Amino acid sequence: MIGIVRPALKMEKRFGSARASLGLAAYHGSDPWYGDEPAWLNDSVLNGSVSPMTIESVNAANGNRDELKGQEAAVAETPASPPPSSRLGSIDAFRGMVMFLLMAEVFRFRDVSKAVPESKIWEFLAHHQSHVEWTGCALHDLIQPSFSFLVGVALPFSIAARLAKGQSKALMTAHAFWRALVLVFLGVFLRSINRSQTNFTFEDTLSQIGLGYGFLFLLALRPPRVQWIAFGAILVGYWALFALYPVPASFDYQAVGVPKDWPYFSEGFGAHWNKNSNPAWRFDTWFLNIFPREKPFLYNGGNYATISFIPTLATMILGLLAGNLLRSDRPGWTKAGLLFAGGLIGLTTGWGLDTLGICPVVKKIWTPSWVLFSGGWALLFLAFFHAVVDLLKLKAPFFPLIVIGANSIAAYCLTETMRGFIGANLKTHLGADAFKIFGPAYEPLVMGGAIVLVMWLILFWMYRRKIFLKV
Repeated sequence: MIGIVRPALKMEKRFGSARASLGLAAYHGSDPWYGDEPAWLNDSVLNGSVSPMTIESVNAANGNRDELKGQEAAVAETPASPPPSSRLGSIDAFRGMVMFLLMAEVFRFRDVSKAVPESKIWEFLAHHQSHVEWTGCALHDLIQPSFSFLVGVALPFSIAARLAKGQSKALMTAHAFWRALVLVFLGVFLRSINRSQTNFTFEDTLSQIGLGYGFLFLLALRPPRVQWIAFGAILVGYWALFALYPVPASFDYQAVGVPKDWPYFSEGFGAHWNKNSNPAWRFDTWFLNIFPREKPFLYNGGNYATISFIPTLATMILGLLAGNLLRSDRPGWTKAGLLFAGGLIGLTTGWGLDTLGICPVVKKIWTPSWVLFSGGWALLFLAFFHAVVDLLKLKAPFFPLIVIGANSIAAYCLTETMRGFIGANLKTHLGADAFKIFGPAYEPLVMGGAIVLVMWLILFWMYRRKIFLKV
């Protein structure tokens, strides 16, 4: 993989001026969620100089190379924190890490762990490539909240870029609600693959983001104080919805897919959040049965819920607040420190609410404590990538992640629709035993690595040709 990275970076620098002459650098500072080209295709982010478009326009206006060099030197001497209007490479790197964790499901660590039961390493990896049953958290559980959080982080940069292009707030708002609708139904489409009819369910990551995205955009146009109020109101209100919902005195849990001996039942106040007997489940038994279905909806097999988009919106608002911080004129290391401190506060507060019995940390119904706990992790990851990629300028090691993060919707759709197809064709053309070179126990790992490599090469091909899946 490293062998690919260095030539790729050289190619980026080599073709930078060609992109500028074609006007491609005008996309600088925008976001793929708005359908524009990510800033990592712009040499100003790759090498720290001003964008090629800016250089050529100044050169054409002044006809003075010495003045141009002086301007470049002045830019090079500015503080490490990028200007507020530019897109940060840390966003693509972090998003690429999140999408890589999703793509890496094909490594099938759980199957390897079963084949090598004496290995604690594979047991550990298998645990963190699986969702926890109910309360708590594994690394795999952080994929969806991190992806949602990053939607909020990128939004202030997108709005600033579009305002700079002269777009009105009314047009941008209409555009945002249209994209929200597309995201909702893209999620429904992905959940309907291999079904006999449309599967109207709205727990997919894209659908959950889409259901709240329009409201997130409206909040992004308001002052941070309003955003904080909305964040707090959602957490308190959603907690109250569950806390005030009556716990059933007698309930047939087996009828809704919960075994009688399920070990995660809570007693007392915690019973308000028990699986498939809470207000989120109750809402879906009404709402989802409005749509045509193969059979009546009784419960979600993964225990997810439609109205989880409300606390998911809180996760995106937390990202929006982090994006506001990154766009501020504070020193770069101050921003990284505040993100780190916020992460620690989120982790301790979320886990503390669970420990005190006030609100359990449950990803599947996206409890307010989960918003704080997972948001704490997202803030810590963003602090790390901001410090390393944006401030220390260590971009080359993260280039494989940037390729994925710059085309995150394409990566998501590839993972959801093509991994089985790619794996089947690799076996067809390389032979059924091609992936047993380290023995049958490690076949899932080797085959998974081949599938991920093929998907990454597809994304790299799209990246080099500036093809980005837009929503």
